[in-house]
Amino acid sequence: MTTIDLRSDTVTRPTPAMRAVMNDAPVGDDVFGDDPTVNKLEERVAHLLGKEAALFVPSGTMSNQIAVNIHTHPGDELLCDLNCHIYNYEAGGPAVLSGVTCRTLDGDHGILDLSQLEDQIRNPDDPHLVKTRMVALENTHNRGGGRIYPIEKIEAISRWARKHGLIMHLDGARLWNAIVATGIAAREWAKHFDTVSVCFSKGLGAPAGSALAGPKATIAKARRVRKLFGGGMRQVGILAAACIYAMDHHVERLADDHRNAQIIARAIADIPGLHLEPPEVDTNLIWFRVDREVGNAKDITARLKEAGILVHAAGSQKMRACTHLDVSKAQAEQTAEMLRKVVATPARVS
Repeated sequence: MTTIDLRSDTVTRPTPAMRAVMNDAPVGDDVFGDDPTVNKLEERVAHLLGKEAALFVPSGTMSNQIAVNIHTHPGDELLCDLNCHIYNYEAGGPAVLSGVTCRTLDGDHGILDLSQLEDQIRNPDDPHLVKTRMVALENTHNRGGGRIYPIEKIEAISRWARKHGLIMHLDGARLWNAIVATGIAAREWAKHFDTVSVCFSKGLGAPAGSALAGPKATIAKARRVRKLFGGGMRQVGILAAACIYAMDHHVERLADDHRNAQIIARAIADIPGLHLEPPEVDTNLIWFRVDREVGNAKDITARLKEAGILVHAAGSQKMRACTHLDVSKAQAEQTAEMLRKVVATPARVS
């Protein structure tokens, strides 16, 4: 039985063609700046995002945490959504690594409105208070159900932030999905931010790697902090080659993942006892809630696993499914049908 793994788009595996370019990649010592494949990737990412420079790093978490560190001082504060990745899934990085506190705001499935931010800047003349320094947004938003940040909201927040001297950072781990879904170019999203992080190991299918882009002086500082955080890498062109291949071959096909997600989402919307949260699925992430009368996330996850389908239990009653390049249309249809069967069949009592 073939397993359909919908736990995350991080479970994607390098394709044979990607492995071939990894094998043939010219390499050097990246800490010395001698890896030609890494240099090529960094130049390409910077150009794509309309920034002066970029830095290749092992993970999106490191990329985000480097950004927090280079833009702030201990005792500063960043403003972010309550459910964002930087606050929830990076092991307390802002506090641990940079001495920065997070002031969280409850967005609409991860989307903040300018009106929520306008009165959040601390008085810089009051010695009792932290200094508000930075705004971090996430696009697409994972816990927001893969929602695409409306670019007009980003533009308004960026305009306000710059008026008040605040730094703007984008956690764009799945920015590729927003680009494909909207047709808005990468640099149009990126121009509203001082730094942008993008990831290659999710929907693009590379085995590892993210990049942080921004002004040359900022990225030079980021390179030093990467070393401080243990992210200095050597002959890592074999990974950079996978990222370049992914940019060449796996971006436009994200539209397939979005279509496959709709197959599963439509089934969930039609199944009594299951509820999409949010009710619209923008990209490749499907978050949904299970009524207690139907069961719980752990039980339904276990029963799907028996049928060869892996999904993520994100709480007692909440679940997530994520489509990606290793999930076909037929497998999405199979998942939709199995969800109907599992929810319609009472759980076995042991």
